[in-house]
Amino acid sequence: MLALHLLSVVVALGMGPVSGFSNGKVSQACGDMVPVHGSESSPLPAPYNISVHTSTFGPGDNITVTLSVAISGSGYFKGFLMEAREAGNPTASPVGSFILVNPAVSQLLRCGRTQGSAVSHTSDSKKTEVQALWECPRNPPEKVQILVTVVHKYKEFWVKVPGPVLSLKGTTPEPPSPSASTTKPPTPSPLPSPFTSVGCGGSKSCLRDPVGCDPEADLHCFFLSFTPEGNTVLFELSGPAEGYMSFALSLDKWMGDDDVYLCVRDGEGVNIDAAYVSGRTHPVLAEKDVLSERAWRLSDGVIQCRFRRNVRTAQQSDGRFNLDQSFFLFLAHGRAENGAIHRHDRQPLISTNQKVLTSTPEDLIGSRSPLMIKFHGALMLVAWMFTVSTGVVVARHFRADWPERTVCGQKMWFQVHRSLMAVSVALTCAGFTLPFIYRGGWSKHAGPHPYLGSTVMALSVIQPAVAFIRPAPDSSRRYVFNWMHLGTGIAAQVLAVAAMFLGPQQQAILLPSPWPTAVLYGWVAWLVVTHLLLELLTRRSLATVHSFHYFTESEDKEILVTQVEEELRQKQATPYKKIVLAVFLLGNVTFLAVLLSTIANV
Repeated sequence: MLALHLLSVVVALGMGPVSGFSNGKVSQACGDMVPVHGSESSPLPAPYNISVHTSTFGPGDNITVTLSVAISGSGYFKGFLMEAREAGNPTASPVGSFILVNPAVSQLLRCGRTQGSAVSHTSDSKKTEVQALWECPRNPPEKVQILVTVVHKYKEFWVKVPGPVLSLKGTTPEPPSPSASTTKPPTPSPLPSPFTSVGCGGSKSCLRDPVGCDPEADLHCFFLSFTPEGNTVLFELSGPAEGYMSFALSLDKWMGDDDVYLCVRDGEGVNIDAAYVSGRTHPVLAEKDVLSERAWRLSDGVIQCRFRRNVRTAQQSDGRFNLDQSFFLFLAHGRAENGAIHRHDRQPLISTNQKVLTSTPEDLIGSRSPLMIKFHGALMLVAWMFTVSTGVVVARHFRADWPERTVCGQKMWFQVHRSLMAVSVALTCAGFTLPFIYRGGWSKHAGPHPYLGSTVMALSVIQPAVAFIRPAPDSSRRYVFNWMHLGTGIAAQVLAVAAMFLGPQQQAILLPSPWPTAVLYGWVAWLVVTHLLLELLTRRSLATVHSFHYFTESEDKEILVTQVEEELRQKQATPYKKIVLAVFLLGNVTFLAVLLSTIANV
């Protein structure tokens, strides 16, 4: 026994020096920036780029720093440690502090006296790019260099990969390092007036949201036009956005491996750049300039930019596509800070069909919601607004109204209830799988909606499973099933309603506010009023029925004949309840039709 304890201690001590820090809590490596991985830094050149959006800084400025793989789509990294230090003195203490761009993949560390003076990973997931904002301190040195330790695998890493050298404004700037890339300052705006939709479908192709809007008259118009002129194409992009407008050329309707063009607000100007997106990552700016005749305009919260690009370009390796091919068009917008963009706030507007940019001008149509997600919403609404609610009403209020009517050997109410619930389970299962097929997995940006949906799916499967093993009606344990069936059904319906209220707010099917929510509130009220009215009719009929008493000749005991009472109650209540049921179904169809029409037009 003692030997086992000693062995445990030896194993625990031996694990210490080689234990990894996949959670990024690597403050002990702040000084030398060397991972405690029991091996040396790789002697090979680091296959990563470190770039900044400007090479000069002043006190209080925020500089966007990007760590990315050198060749898009060819590698990844799992961990990193990023610091800014005085150039020429790599052993000095970190300078300034950082601000996170994406807290899901990066976190701040305290290195030295300053909180947030370094940035590291949050997990060992594979990454192709991370960004952070470096904030210049009040009294900075004249030159600062970004240094990054990058971990590809546990035994394969690079220490203090040198990034670009930044210079204090007013001093002589350093020549850019091979891994540094900077964007140009915005050009003066030559656009005296907003773009117009005149010529859409005639002299130029247009993609607009809402359909047919005019950016000259409508400040809420998202607008993209392209006009082929000889060996070039002239692009115009406009829309209300806090930080940037962008569009992408894609060979499919999935984000990734796309040719991207960005109009990013930077202070009082706009940067216009070509970029490339590999997967669901930040765009990587093109190393070579392929755009000309850049122009921009800022007015009333609307960003507009115009530029020209050659139909064919030699920079195929830089993510550029030839424009005489057929593409889907993505139109997106979002927030930006100091020229660095954030993930788009809404689902991009995607053209319904592919388009050859040099072909005959056309007025294109598009949608912000993928067809699979539209079907997901439609199937769930049909299931839980119509079939489930109708099945519950029939089982709760019409069980005693059709006691003798049978269908295929079973009571009519039971067959109607069972059929509607079976259809509901089938619709729920079909609708539940569609988002996973579309996303290729779990959505990380959908909030509580997928959790509620998964719970509803589980309860939907549990209900019929329990019903198959229910005890006989005269069993002493029947009450257990009755309460379980009732509780599970109520829980599923309540959670489904909550999920429906969150559905219109999802980025993939963002419905125009506030009408969908108002319709759902109206439907819930309609459902509650129907249940209350049917319950009232049932209780009123019971109150108006006279009791019938029979007395035996031999005994003075009173016998209540419930069968006669039941027949009288049915005659009084059933016609009114049928009318309520018909009106309820009509209202259900109306509410459902309004929401389905809204989804179809997104």
